[in-house]
Amino acid sequence: MSLPDILPLTGIPSGSIPPSVIVCGDPDRAKIIAQSFDTFERLSYRREYHTYLGSYLGMPVSVCSHGIGASGAAIAFEEIIAAGGRRIIRTGTCGSLQPGIQSGHLVVATGAVANVGYVEETVPKGYPAVADPELTLALLQEAHRAGVDHTLGIVLTRDNFYAGVDPTGSPDYEMMSRANVVAVEMECAALFVIGSLRLVQTAAILAVDGNVLEGGGELMAEYRPREDSVVSAVEREIEIALKALHKVNNVPG
Repeated sequence: MSLPDILPLTGIPSGSIPPSVIVCGDPDRAKIIAQSFDTFERLSYRREYHTYLGSYLGMPVSVCSHGIGASGAAIAFEEIIAAGGRRIIRTGTCGSLQPGIQSGHLVVATGAVANVGYVEETVPKGYPAVADPELTLALLQEAHRAGVDHTLGIVLTRDNFYAGVDPTGSPDYEMMSRANVVAVEMECAALFVIGSLRLVQTAAILAVDGNVLEGGGELMAEYRPREDSVVSAVEREIEIALKALHKVNNVPG
């Protein structure tokens, strides 16, 4: 079945996305990422999905924002892939689930605990949400090379951010921490599952913007996503993601 000339929800033109793509939640961050390219132009601009096309060290590259939450983000991931994306790195933020990991730290995700309705409706129960090993290794190597504080590990993806009134469906953060889950966020499981379904490479690098075990990150009065340490970490992860994409793009074969 042929695709429409313009994809329905992102507004991305069919066939316009190069293999290497960065995704992020915030549309403003998508523009910041595009400004890190050597050249860029705006490709589409619909809803939370703001897409830019450019080049980085001779490599065609694109960035698209996906908003907050797995279901909406999955729409962006699917249309990016339909338009040509084959290597997708999420650059986002997360809340730490480990006492030694604080704001400004970077997390390279190896996989995700999928505590999201989107995954339950998309794949069989127990289907793993795992990042691509080659792309993840490239992120890890570039983080080492950058000399920044970083941790490799599993993250928790969930739907809810601010607490509701019924905790029975909520993940137990203390238990997750004891199981060595590094951090909590809202989109990685969807990205990794779609990558496995569509046979494309997916990975994620996340800046820690609070420690949820210590009361920060999910309390509205205490959430500080724009602290200097977080802003600096986001800048570093963007550079790391671009270098990782460039590394994998230039691997022979």
